[in-house]
Amino acid sequence: MSEFKVHHREGEGVNVIELKGYLDAHTATDLETAFQRLLNDRKYNIVVNCRDLTYISSAGLGVFMAYIEDVRKNRGDIKLTNMSTKVYNVFDLLGFPILYEIYKEEQEAVRKFNEHAGPSR
Repeated sequence: MSEFKVHHREGEGVNVIELKGYLDAHTATDLETAFQRLLNDRKYNIVVNCRDLTYISSAGLGVFMAYIEDVRKNRGDIKLTNMSTKVYNVFDLLGFPILYEIYKEEQEAVRKFNEHAGPSR
């Protein structure tokens, strides 16, 4: 089994979480911790870059569902980017493209957040 890593970085008013490896029941807590830290720090504009995510299970998908309501009630969002076809198909099968904005590239999602922020930033 592949190792799982979560890397967080901040820039342009957006927090980016990069996922690598297998996101399943054994590693979902790592992603939960990353989301919880952002919420605790009142950072609600979140991009999850899935470029190096090779597998996601229902437990991994459940983490996204567990945090989206809290993020959105604080006027933020979770946008997903850089998915392989294999990972996208799992999200698509469960209807995630209806609930989440999914972009081909991270910069598109960052730009979308910044468009909504307007000139007062």
